[in-house]
Amino acid sequence: MYAVIKTGGTQQRVVVGDTIYVDKLDLEDGSTVNFDVLMVSEDDETVQVGTPLVEGYKVSGTVNRQVKGKKVLVFKMKAKKNYRRTRGHRQPYTQVEINYIGKEA
Repeated sequence: MYAVIKTGGTQQRVVVGDTIYVDKLDLEDGSTVNFDVLMVSEDDETVQVGTPLVEGYKVSGTVNRQVKGKKVLVFKMKAKKNYRRTRGHRQPYTQVEINYIGKEA
């Protein structure tokens, strides 16, 4: 069984036991988070696509930790003017482990 969820403006295909990285969520480590379900498949033949969400299904996961992505260097320069600036950026992410995909209780 797998599902396609929407979080932070992106869509991800998940299976129970997957560890995914989503845009930072303001949640404590160990807390539970629920995601919007766009599509769910119970086997390879049965696929339910939502309009826009699949009603009656939910995907929940546990927040493992808050992490940062790799550093991206931003370099600005103006030719012949001796102007150079270097900045770095590390995008914050939340590591989530998917625990449950199925019908809502």
